[in-house]
Amino acid sequence: RYLWAASLETLDFLPVLRADPVSGLLLTDWYSNPETPNERFKASVYILDTSLRADALRVTIFRQEKDASGAWVEASVNPATGREIENAILTRARQLRLNQIDD
Repeated sequence: RYLWAASLETLDFLPVLRADPVSGLLLTDWYSNPETPNERFKASVYILDTSLRADALRVTIFRQEKDASGAWVEASVNPATGREIENAILTRARQLRLNQIDD
């Protein structure tokens, strides 16, 4: 439950397309930052285990850019981006767990 809550909080700026806490799947819809309207992102989070370890979840980031004709085309994503989001989710999940223990 901590990874689930942390995933929702960490990616709260992205519109949720599908959220299934039973299967541990969170899919977001495309999001464009108003400051960079020619690119957009979406994410998928798979929670694979309840332990608060790096191998307990997998985050995939997708990115598209507009080409010269205005069509969206796939673009590369820095491989570190997914790991950074995974680390942010894990950090938040650990905070949530500690807050629960303190209460």
